[in-house]
Amino acid sequence: MHMSFSVAVAGATGYAGGEALRLLLGHPEARIGTLTAHANAGSTLGEHHPHLRELADRVLEPTSAENLEGHDVVVLGLPHGASGELAAQLGDETIVIDLGADHRLTGAAAWADFYGGAYAGSWPYGLPELLHAGEAAASAQRGALAGATRIAVPGCNVTAVTLGLQPGIAAGVIEPLDLVAVLANGYSGAGRSLKPHLLAAEAFGSAQPYGVGGGHRHVPEIEQNLRTAGAPDVTISFTPTLVPMARGILATATARLAPGVDPASVRAVWAAAYADEPFVQLLALGADGAPRWPTTAATLGSNAALVQVVVDERAGRVVTVTAIDNLVKGTAGGALQSLNLALGLPETLGLSTNGVSP
Repeated sequence: MHMSFSVAVAGATGYAGGEALRLLLGHPEARIGTLTAHANAGSTLGEHHPHLRELADRVLEPTSAENLEGHDVVVLGLPHGASGELAAQLGDETIVIDLGADHRLTGAAAWADFYGGAYAGSWPYGLPELLHAGEAAASAQRGALAGATRIAVPGCNVTAVTLGLQPGIAAGVIEPLDLVAVLANGYSGAGRSLKPHLLAAEAFGSAQPYGVGGGHRHVPEIEQNLRTAGAPDVTISFTPTLVPMARGILATATARLAPGVDPASVRAVWAAAYADEPFVQLLALGADGAPRWPTTAATLGSNAALVQVVVDERAGRVVTVTAIDNLVKGTAGGALQSLNLALGLPETLGLSTNGVSP
C-alpha cells in the first residue's frame, strides 16, 4: 500500500525528537516537514543533531500550532505538561503522536498524584503488544490504534517492565501483588537538560538510583497496563538506576509464582504470548538448557525487545529480564510502529530488529 504522509516534529532538538527524525528518514512513506523548537528556534538542526546529515541545514521554527498545522502527522517531543494545550489546537484530521506523558494515564487522580497540573485526558495507547484480559494475543490494542488520530506513546521504562511481566499476569501464573522491578538505564532516558548529576564527570564510572520509594512517574502507568492485562490490583516496587551508557534499558522484574502453578509450565506462557510478535522475542535456551540472557547492546538502534524468563524455585518467584533501546522501542520506534497501524500500513515498515554492534 502506497500512503505517503507529511510529518512535523515539535521538540526536534531533544533526544526523543531526534530519534523520531532518524527513524522517519528511513521510512519509505514519510516526508519530513516543519521542525520546531522552543529556546533553540532559529538555529539549524545540525547544531543539535549533527548525525542527521540529511536535515542538518533545516532551520528550526518556534513551536506553535500555526507552524505545525497542515501536516498529516505531528510528533510532539515536548516536556511533560506541554503537549495537552498544543494538541488541542490541532485539528482532528491530523494524527498527533505524543512522546511525552500528557495523555498516557486514564485517570485524573493518578495524573494529579504523580505529575500535577491540568489533566489533558487519555489517548489510544501506543504499545501494540499490550495484552488485554481474556485476549489470546495483543489484537485489542492494535484495534484501538487502527485509524487513531491521537496516540500516547508509553514511558520507556513502562514498555520494558510491561513486556516482561504481562504474559504471566494475563495467564494467571504470577501474582500481581509484591512485584519488584529494578532497572539499569542509559543516561539519554533522563533527557537532554543540563543538570549537574548528568555531567560526564559525575556519571562516568558511577551508577545512580533515582525515583526510589514509589515516587517515579512511571509507576501508575505500569500498574495501569498490568490491570489491563488482567490484574485486579497491582503493587510494584520500582527502582530505576542510571548507569554509564548512552542508551538502553535492562529491566529485571520478579513476581511470586501463583499457588499451584507448575514451574516447568511457566516458560510456555511467555512463548505463546510473543510467538507471533515481530518486535518482541523470548530468547531461546542454549544447547545445555541454560537461558540466553538479553543485553542492551543487542538492541541498540533497533525496535527489538528481548525477553527471558526463569523460575527461581527456591524463592518461589518468576524472574523476567527485558532489554530495549529506550529511544527506539521505548520511544520513537514504538511511536512509528503505532503510526503504521494508525495509517493502515504494515506495522514493521521503516523499523528493524537488527541492532548496532559494537
